[in-house]
Amino acid sequence: MFKRQSSVAAVAIIAVVASLGVPSIASAAPASPRVVHKVGTGSYQVTGTGSGLPASIATEIRRDAGPEEGLAATAAAPAGADRSLAPARHTPGTSKAAGARGTVHTNPRLLRSFDGLNHRDQRTANNGNQFSLEPPDQALCVGGGYVVEAVNDAFRVRNPDGSPRTGVVDLNTFYGYPPAINRTTGVYGPVITDPTCLYDPTTRHFFLVVLTLEATAEGDFTGANHLDIAVTANPTGSWDIYRLDVTDDGSNGTPVHPNCPCIGDYPHIGVDANGFYITTNEYSFFGTEYNSAQIYAFSKRALARGDADVLVTQLDTTAADQGRNGFTVWPAQSPSTRDFERGQNGTAYFLSSNAAEEATGTQDYVSTSIVTWSLTNTRSLDSARPDVRLQDTRVGVRRYSLPPLSNQKPGPVPLAECLNSDPCATLLLGAPDPFKPEVESPLDSNDTRMQQVTYADGKLYGALDTAVTVGGATKAGIGWYIVRPQIRHGVLAAGLVAQGQLGLAGNNLTYPAIGINAAGHGVMSFTLVGDGYYPSAAYSAFDGRTGAGPIYLAKAGAGPQDGFSGYKAFGNPPRPRWGDYGATAVDGATIWVAAEYIAQRCTLAEYQSAPFGSCGGTRTALANWATRISQIRP
Repeated sequence: MFKRQSSVAAVAIIAVVASLGVPSIASAAPASPRVVHKVGTGSYQVTGTGSGLPASIATEIRRDAGPEEGLAATAAAPAGADRSLAPARHTPGTSKAAGARGTVHTNPRLLRSFDGLNHRDQRTANNGNQFSLEPPDQALCVGGGYVVEAVNDAFRVRNPDGSPRTGVVDLNTFYGYPPAINRTTGVYGPVITDPTCLYDPTTRHFFLVVLTLEATAEGDFTGANHLDIAVTANPTGSWDIYRLDVTDDGSNGTPVHPNCPCIGDYPHIGVDANGFYITTNEYSFFGTEYNSAQIYAFSKRALARGDADVLVTQLDTTAADQGRNGFTVWPAQSPSTRDFERGQNGTAYFLSSNAAEEATGTQDYVSTSIVTWSLTNTRSLDSARPDVRLQDTRVGVRRYSLPPLSNQKPGPVPLAECLNSDPCATLLLGAPDPFKPEVESPLDSNDTRMQQVTYADGKLYGALDTAVTVGGATKAGIGWYIVRPQIRHGVLAAGLVAQGQLGLAGNNLTYPAIGINAAGHGVMSFTLVGDGYYPSAAYSAFDGRTGAGPIYLAKAGAGPQDGFSGYKAFGNPPRPRWGDYGATAVDGATIWVAAEYIAQRCTLAEYQSAPFGSCGGTRTALANWATRISQIRP
């Protein structure tokens, strides 16, 4: 049954050009392949739900990043995941999103839309032996009649009609670890973060990857961290689990990189005809130094077969982009097997941006180029001697820059109101909030890193967050790109087919993810929030030739985001979290999209009613994020 869509007028610019980038071969040769072992199996076992009532504030929020002040603060050096060197937000140089919207050759129809996992699901999983976490870092993969969603730190398998196969599973239990925190004994487990997943059309297997940070029983990080790779043909059954060390300090066969032990932050995954690829951003674990993006290449067939030992080739992108380090080099996915590039004995493609301090070494956060990457001879990944070659080339684009924080439509924020009331704050924190008054927080709009990448019909599709000028104001918007890569005589070149910037006056568009089907039709998913909207799940029509079109609502937000990361009581200055990414998944002709939004609202009186902070079971005391999953026929 089709559902009626609300169209929202948008401003977009489209440019069609045919310039070719200047190639540069990555400076670092791949490290010698090393062996990754299968360490066991995971399974979809529900362990029960907790009450969701806040525990002691000292153990309710995992203290990963060491905020300077606040009741949840520590004096620790930077550690943990979700790294960025982006400075405090200001009004940067912008590109003006103005002019007529280009014609698009799709008419997307919203086939179905339903709520995915929310913060209460996450916090109450595994009998409540979880932390309160923001943001969700939503992952989505679809295939074989299954819809798989993962967030920090839980996942669920659904039928295509949205009905759940079973309950919510916490990721610690799934990957075979102790609970994130045992609320009976107070013992801490490993920290799992940054879930990402895909369904591979060749092997017909699901791949689910997380970053795991080892910790002592008291919760102190050890510096050891690894990527856990789960693979299965049946997501409700048994998954094979592989573990890849990413400390890069010489441990377990890793190379020795500067400033390590390091963390393999922000992992994302892709496939081509032969390989399975994970990329990370490598930061010093206990320091602030950034090294470069790392690329890990596996035989996807070896992983799908469940081989006990699988070779992995690591490629370091230090100084690869004309002397700049790679940053968030996102590997492409393809909607069908016929879209894979089989030239050069198999080629995988990636996109990245180069405005961030991680790439430039400066805080300008402005660029007029993106970077196309190719990994050739990927068929060799199936052999005992993998021999792949990495190249990159810049592609000139319109100026993009660091987006400002995203304002929200004003509404009830009962957590903030509780913190401003000494009796309520004392009930929640054990003491009044010394930093009151708290106010409705803005949302993080990401930095300028590339988001999900698709390769279809010989073209790469990607998008990023940028500042745009709409309605005479600087807002968070989206820059999108269609690139045609070519390898001639062994040298990579890339032409810009189309580009544009999408914005909406008085509002913000953040965390884009583009999905394109084999026919070249698609959608771009994102969060819409601002003067006229609470955080909402939205999308635009997207055509493989001319790009983004009108904006549609999959589901309007019901109220403001009202989570702990936006308030001074839990870290001063606060770091309001949102994202850190959305997702799309192609299933035949249709495209599934996943975005964060707010599904509830309540008053302070409802918040204070028993059970405290739950607002009738729609949230927890410390957060109210939700996710939305939609199926669209472009």
